[in-house]
Amino acid sequence: MKSLPYFCRGEVIRGFGRGSKELGIPTANFSDSVVDNLPADISTGIYYGWACVGNGDVHKMVMSIGWNPYYKNTKKSMETHVIHTFKEDFYGEVLSVVMVGYIRPERSYDSLEALIAAINNDIEEAKVNLELAEHLKLREDNFFTSISSTGLPTTTTASTSQTIMNGH
Repeated sequence: MKSLPYFCRGEVIRGFGRGSKELGIPTANFSDSVVDNLPADISTGIYYGWACVGNGDVHKMVMSIGWNPYYKNTKKSMETHVIHTFKEDFYGEVLSVVMVGYIRPERSYDSLEALIAAINNDIEEAKVNLELAEHLKLREDNFFTSISSTGLPTTTTASTSQTIMNGH
């Protein structure tokens, strides 16, 4: 995938409400405008990389892009699981992510338990892969410091919560 690493940011919106409740794995969801602007060569599947909420610390993350076959979604989504425990929800905050690698394609599962096990395996794979030197350097990328105190990119002034950018 020539578009990796892929840099994007947008406001965290309410998703399907399954991440925390059904799966025990909270996710942050991007709006349709971010999902619809993904490069064509970013296929559906599971990715890993770095994420930052507002001006906060940069954490490891895994992201599902697609239709979540187990749930038979009719709407494509980008659901990010930041590998960190937050004290509270952050709907409305700006989430900045750098997708650096691909783990696997989307697939359906025979049970909720099998889906949860697969997600936990994805999280463990992301943790290992993100320790590689070429991925660690992206944790320090200027992309994560280009957010103002309001949580919006410092380079634009209009409708910035939906700004999409790819720096590479």
